[in-house]
Amino acid sequence: MSKETLAFQTEVSQLLNLMIHSLYSNRDIFLRELASNASDACDKLRVEALADDSLYEDNSDLNIKVDFDEKARTVTVTDNGVGMSREEIISNLGTIAKSGTKEFFNKLSGDKAKDSALIGQFGVGFYSSFIVASKVVVKTRRAGLKSADAISWESDGVSGFSIQQIDRIERGTEVTLFLRDGKSDNNDKDQSYDDLLSHWKLKEIIKRYSDHIGIPIKMKKREWDEKKSAYIELDEYEIVTKASALWTRPKQKIKENEYKEFYKSFANGIEDPLSYTHNKVEGRSEYIQLLYIPSKAPFDLYDRQQRHGLKLYIKRVFIMDDAEQLLPNYLRFVQGVVDSSDLPLNISREILQESRDIKAIREGCAKRTLTLLNDLMKNKPEEYKLFWKEFGQCIKEGFGEDVANKDKLADLLKFKSTFDDSEPSVSLRDYVSRMKSGQANIYVITGDNVQAVKYSPHLEIFKKKEVEVLYLTDRVDEWMLNFLTEYDGKTIQSVAKGSVDLEKIGTESDKEKLSEDGIKSIESKAQPVIDKAKKILGGKVKDIRLTKRLTDSACCLVSDDNDVSGHLERLLKSAGQNVPDRKPILELNPTHPIVEALIKESDAAGGQIVGADGSQVSDGVSPVFSDLVSLLFDQALLAEGGQPDDPASFVRRLNGFLLEGLSK
Repeated sequence: MSKETLAFQTEVSQLLNLMIHSLYSNRDIFLRELASNASDACDKLRVEALADDSLYEDNSDLNIKVDFDEKARTVTVTDNGVGMSREEIISNLGTIAKSGTKEFFNKLSGDKAKDSALIGQFGVGFYSSFIVASKVVVKTRRAGLKSADAISWESDGVSGFSIQQIDRIERGTEVTLFLRDGKSDNNDKDQSYDDLLSHWKLKEIIKRYSDHIGIPIKMKKREWDEKKSAYIELDEYEIVTKASALWTRPKQKIKENEYKEFYKSFANGIEDPLSYTHNKVEGRSEYIQLLYIPSKAPFDLYDRQQRHGLKLYIKRVFIMDDAEQLLPNYLRFVQGVVDSSDLPLNISREILQESRDIKAIREGCAKRTLTLLNDLMKNKPEEYKLFWKEFGQCIKEGFGEDVANKDKLADLLKFKSTFDDSEPSVSLRDYVSRMKSGQANIYVITGDNVQAVKYSPHLEIFKKKEVEVLYLTDRVDEWMLNFLTEYDGKTIQSVAKGSVDLEKIGTESDKEKLSEDGIKSIESKAQPVIDKAKKILGGKVKDIRLTKRLTDSACCLVSDDNDVSGHLERLLKSAGQNVPDRKPILELNPTHPIVEALIKESDAAGGQIVGADGSQVSDGVSPVFSDLVSLLFDQALLAEGGQPDDPASFVRRLNGFLLEGLSK
């Protein structure tokens, strides 16, 4: 069959240009990526052979071979895994079907070392070959196809690629890299690739990056030739990696550095994990778990279409990547391995969902992860800060998903508060430990950001009484509060919902308190004002009452105990959800000058005033009184982060009062 030349997908061309011109500083990763791909191909063959043993073609000894030719300046990586068909090689090497490329470009920082670490994370590892190669040739035959159906793929990484049908007896894939000549390469004349044409260098890279891959990696044996005073290569191959499942070894015999290198081998990065746990579990279900807490969140952590999960092995046989059933969804950031002794080798994702053994593994892995995070928080607070920054919102998702571990999740929460708004450092346990005498509840406030809640009028009485309030500014917080209603016997209450009574909490500055007669006098004066204001606002409000939470502001809006908050209402509407119209409660501060003026104005005679619902209000309400009530409502709505229904009328009323004040 003649050669067929095809063009790269646009994103691939951009990626190759980046690989060649920008990321050559960490060139050794190309071998890590090719070895990882080869290992995946072998694992895939194992899985497919469970249903069709003939795919092994009488050779089930899976391995990866690395060769080099100093004269031809080539490095070759060969595997006898599943191989690729013509359609697969075009799809896998000519296009990028997922959004990984776009996200990859968005994550680039300009730091070449950091950027090169992103390659494996975004599924573009094969293209790292062009960091060191001016041409790449791939020869492959898919398991089960005839030798005449093999395919050759060739590209210089610039002008597209060509494919050609060839004859290949061996199953699997052979990737040959024709190394660049650093002296004539315009990209970096000081960069040399000659050291890659040596046994010791390739072996060193393999040991560093791929020592724990389950598929053995082989290189040709070498022995010392006394006559030539040099090493010579033999035709026989030897295994140069441990090729052993690290998790099956006793943890007392595994060094910390080995744990970290193993993590990097499948996490495709250069950063160490924040923490890890390695355990053999026996009892109802027997399995080994090796779980890691990453230091960085993957770019697709919140992509619901993307699978996240642990690698599942059964008696050291690889079964599947991203087995999401092994952990609750909120712990999808955890990486690692579970190796079961009880599950059948032909298990499917559907069976995983119904298996009792999987349920036991899921519960065990969840508890172990939460214990690991609790230890991290107590013993390594700085590392836990990094964790919370990357994965804190995931933990908050757990309250609706993992009721059994609600108390453990609550212990892991961190918030900003009125006492410390610099970073999320306040735990619920910290809060409870410094509650005021007489304080019965844990107080929180929700909002879009710290700036929005920090100066909320709802906090005034709490600041005066020096009562701490937690800031909840993540979008998931409102949802979390539906499930997290108490902690350590203390009710969690929003300062913007229901009534607030801090009478039992006193401070030295609380010297003046109104007498009972004084309170009754204010209430009797305010009641006619409240009655008239209700008629003006009509259905906009559920009630109007005097406040116990304001000290400086004239008014605020609060929700009833069982109603949605204003913040949650806005979040739901912005997400396109149908939300019943909320009727807030307007609270007035009777000691504020504006409200005092409102009380005086309520005695003035007035004409026919139209209320908010369009009805006529004719019981002695003046236009000034009506405008002032509407202005106070809109002001309170703005203060909580909402928007007036009629901005033009709000501006007109505000300008009217401003002009009146300026004319005096």
